[in-house]
Amino acid sequence: MMKLDEIRTTIDQIDSKILKLLNDRMEQALLAKKFKNSIEDPQREKDIMEKLKHTPNSLLDQNLTESIYKLIISWSKELQAKDCQVIGFQGEHGAYSEDAARRWSKELLTIPCTTFNGVFEGVNSGMFDFGVVPVENTLGGIVGPVNELLINTELFIVGAVDMPIHHNLLMLPGTDHREIREVYSHSQALSQCRRFLSRNNLNPVPYYDTAGAARMLTETKPRAAACIAGRLAAELYSLEILKDNIQDSDTNRTRFLILAKERDESNGTKCSITFTTAHKSGTLFGVLEIFASAGINLTRIESIPTEPGSYSFFLDFDGSDKDPVVIEALGKAANSTIDLKLLGCYVEKFIDDKTIKGEEE
Repeated sequence: MMKLDEIRTTIDQIDSKILKLLNDRMEQALLAKKFKNSIEDPQREKDIMEKLKHTPNSLLDQNLTESIYKLIISWSKELQAKDCQVIGFQGEHGAYSEDAARRWSKELLTIPCTTFNGVFEGVNSGMFDFGVVPVENTLGGIVGPVNELLINTELFIVGAVDMPIHHNLLMLPGTDHREIREVYSHSQALSQCRRFLSRNNLNPVPYYDTAGAARMLTETKPRAAACIAGRLAAELYSLEILKDNIQDSDTNRTRFLILAKERDESNGTKCSITFTTAHKSGTLFGVLEIFASAGINLTRIESIPTEPGSYSFFLDFDGSDKDPVVIEALGKAANSTIDLKLLGCYVEKFIDDKTIKGEEE
């Protein structure tokens, strides 16, 4: 027989889902504003109210339902009137990419996307003002799909965030940690915590996203299970941190890029370019020598295969595209390469553990 405490627990779970769905609806309202000529749309509101009349709700009075939706619509219009800027990220709310977006700017509203391509397309279509994507990790190396998208994109890099990645073992409140047998998370997070999982006889279960695993844990409550995700995910999904910093290496960092349709015209301190070279021995060395001779410090060199036998190269370097030395070096490099493109000149934020610890305190 069900007890009162169990019923109240179920009610709490339903309330959590209702709030999550309301937040999702408000996000869609903000995106809709990007494609509307006016916030006011009486016909749309009339259609919504008309649908409510034909939706069976045995326990809900029609007047109550209409009152609730009038409040929802009113708040949606208030949000649209604020004309907030939004930034898209791949994953669920609570993902490390969302954390990076918040560290770049706390003024932006974060919107989740299923895929990296969705982030690029969202910015390109104007649905998002900005996008944030991970480009490389100290343990996992480059994020291949993102780098491949960067080769052909018309978007610009307008910022970057380099931050430590701390993995935490999260569980549902009230769980007996001795019963945990399976741990859900993204395959990269699982691999970065391999020794911890092995040492504690925990079975890794790959999931599409770290924050997605946290959300799943809250919504479906699988028995004897936990997940690996960040502290932000623990806060958003009301999960307990059983053990923090379980990653195998203390030097686990990810670099994220901020994307936009327009180039950042302010004074940047780091530049990113992409180019291809002729199939001749020493051509890449010749390009690198141009920057070395100019005294420009290269911070990243990557090659991405574009087709059999062909590669595109990414270079990041310290400097400004308004500096005559950099301008001259870019001109020489353009003459020695094919399709050289300046992806952007921007400011990069470097987040250290002291900053994070200070925020937590």
